[in-house]
Amino acid sequence: MSLSTPVSRRALRHTRAIDIQAYAREDGLWDLDAHITDIKENDTLLASGLRPAGQPLHDLWLRITVDRKLNIVAAEADSASVPYPGFCDTIAPAYQALVGLNLMLGFRHELKQRLYGMSGCTHLTELALVLPTAAIQAFANDVWPTHDGASADVPHSKPFQLDKCHALRTDGGAVARYYPRWAVKRTGQAPAAEDPPVV
Repeated sequence: MSLSTPVSRRALRHTRAIDIQAYAREDGLWDLDAHITDIKENDTLLASGLRPAGQPLHDLWLRITVDRKLNIVAAEADSASVPYPGFCDTIAPAYQALVGLNLMLGFRHELKQRLYGMSGCTHLTELALVLPTAAIQAFANDVWPTHDGASADVPHSKPFQLDKCHALRTDGGAVARYYPRWAVKRTGQAPAAEDPPVV
């Protein structure tokens, strides 16, 4: 663990886990299976009854199927464990509203428009919010070439990941070191090659 040492003794009370697995399908599409759980360390009294320690308050699944351009062609949800059985677990069909969206073109905005508040499940919608970056990681070097380790004369087009985060800004040290063909000078500052080395 790389975080600082806690300043006080602590007792674990709650764990939220999010897991996303990406599958390349034989038909050329991709499935993103997303799973979220909330588990308490102690027995929890809910309006619907007692939930014993270790049993999930939430155990929710969301699968979207995308094409190679990240268009959503199918979506399904399942609520295996919820705090209000018979009520929370009736929202799954609403997630068909994701079909037709593109994970890279206004997805989060459209998601909130279609499934925010009473139109969806807070937890399933929150889970859907992380799908764009998960899909990018899945597609990197499998669907989209990242050109990591490529020689200076390759690629002919800018790698998709450049200028998408602070480390891979084209006027920064990482691009100067690993993608020198695409390095640019900072306006009014020293060239990117003079940035401190990346360790």
